Amino acid sequence: MSTPMTSSSALGARRQELNETKTAERYLCFGQFQVDLEREELLKEGSRVRLGFKVFQVLLALVERPGETVTREALRARLWPDTFVNYNANVNTTVNKLRLVLGDSPENPMYVETIPRQGYCFLGTVERGNELLKTSGVLTVAQPKPAATPGERQTAASRFARAQNSRLAALFANGWGAAILLSGVLLGVGIVLFLHRPS
Repeated sequence: MSTPMTSSSALGARRQELNETKTAERYLCFGQFQVDLEREELLKEGSRVRLGFKVFQVLLALVERPGETVTREALRARLWPDTFVNYNANVNTTVNKLRLVLGDSPENPMYVETIPRQGYCFLGTVERGNELLKTSGVLTVAQPKPAATPGERQTAASRFARAQNSRLAALFANGWGAAILLSGVLLGVGIVLFLHRPS
């Protein structure tokens, strides 16, 4: 008869796995990112990136199996082993935080692809090794960007306007925008009535 695994024993088992693989490989590298398995941290071009524990666990689950679908249930079991609640929103939030850190998007994924009604897949190529891989052996100095042409400025302005419109549309889609607008109208009517009340 086996006893249920608590989150502390699951964490201990995970650390044991990492210690066993430490001799084989310490770093997982993809794109401009490196995962240090020993220190359990993410580096971007050599600089440490702040990452919550659960977000790091999702990243590990994905980079350990690049090109394969990691199911939502597998993520739930890894992140909340002793919890039997609706975890879908929590998994979505955690994956969205990971995408934000990686500079990824669900619409045009570079690293994390959503597999509808199944889970997620890591798209990048993962290199494993004991030494931190450098993205470039040559130190380069960025050249100043030339001034934007009027067409480029217009493109940037239109992108900004589209982003603002999509935020506004999202605000109205969930009802908050309509509630704010209605509150503003009612407040305006109240002020007008108050100022024009009979003496």
